[in-house]
Amino acid sequence: MELGGWERAHGYAANDHLLEKYGDRVPVRENEWDNRHFWRVSNAEQLHLSDDVGMINLSHFAIYDVTGPDHEALLEWVSAAKIGGEGNIGKGIYTHFLDDEGMVRADLTIFRMKDRARVIDGADAGPRDFTYLKRVAEDKGFDVTITDVSEEIVTLGIWGPNARENLKKVVEDPAQLDLENFAFGTLKDIRIAGQDVMAFRISYVGEQGWELHMRYGDALAVWDALAAIGVTPVGVETYANSRRMEKSLRLQNADLLTQYNLIETGLARPKVKEADFRGKEKHVAFKALPHQAATLCTLVMLENTDKDGVKRYPVGIMPVFDPATGETLVDALGRRSYTTSVAFGPTIGANIALAWLPHGYAEKGRKLAVEYFGETYAVEVAGVGYAPLYDPENLKPKS
Repeated sequence: MELGGWERAHGYAANDHLLEKYGDRVPVRENEWDNRHFWRVSNAEQLHLSDDVGMINLSHFAIYDVTGPDHEALLEWVSAAKIGGEGNIGKGIYTHFLDDEGMVRADLTIFRMKDRARVIDGADAGPRDFTYLKRVAEDKGFDVTITDVSEEIVTLGIWGPNARENLKKVVEDPAQLDLENFAFGTLKDIRIAGQDVMAFRISYVGEQGWELHMRYGDALAVWDALAAIGVTPVGVETYANSRRMEKSLRLQNADLLTQYNLIETGLARPKVKEADFRGKEKHVAFKALPHQAATLCTLVMLENTDKDGVKRYPVGIMPVFDPATGETLVDALGRRSYTTSVAFGPTIGANIALAWLPHGYAEKGRKLAVEYFGETYAVEVAGVGYAPLYDPENLKPKS
């Protein structure tokens, strides 16, 4: 699964044995096109992660440091979320950059550190956002230095119901990881296998756990320490597709685009921050509307058998239409409905997709249809806006 020049493991051959346990929940894809983009082991890895623990190589992250007297001011101006203030030091802040029209142009996380901010971005969006920050800083006269450290920092994710228990086995100070000592969304310096690691308590897979950020030369020792206690490597299919979609999490450059505003994505914060930021005026105006023209929704495929009796597992983009009229849905602004992401969710046991729907069709339980290779398949709106289909009980009171 190449992204931005990084080759990422879809799954690991060493985990083939997991199909002995989970194979009955991972369908065989008979159609050649559906199957050529997939490996069944990947879904088995996801199910194992949810039962126990897994680690995911996230070395493809684009990472850049922003330093200098105006680093806080720059990031406050470009971000919809509040970045500044002493209270945010030691936290990772999920935020979006908007354009002048209030549309979403970036989706990323900013680490507030004592002497700098560190931007954690996707491999494909990173170079674009890096250039954007440098141009904004120059245009507005901010005194900052922006340095690409993507090839200096390695990130590993460790997630699952037993993530804390396992990570405690390898850190020098296990008490650091106790729930009362490590709040969700915060950063802590820890040590694993004699190496310095910055741990960020966050999840993109719907399970408790951490991102572990470390120097490139230290990463193999950390990986080996986790592997030695039985933490299973998990491929990026779980992270980038199947599980993040079951959790209703959005992906920049797929679900999040400048054709749609932040409220339509279901990711807008309840309150608009006091500080000025790019696109604020339009953002406030969008929030004041009685409803948005469209909403990003989660669809579940009700039937996936084609005319030849073969079960299909779609990949790519599909138009969404009204089965009563056969017409592709179009919102009040003329934007046509389509699936932005699609994957088989092994926990849900169905094909799921994210799709932009006009306001009048964004209703839970609404029956719609998609077209895949010239055939029509029934779908149902399973969630409107941010609406996880999977949310483990142990996360709800703790995260």
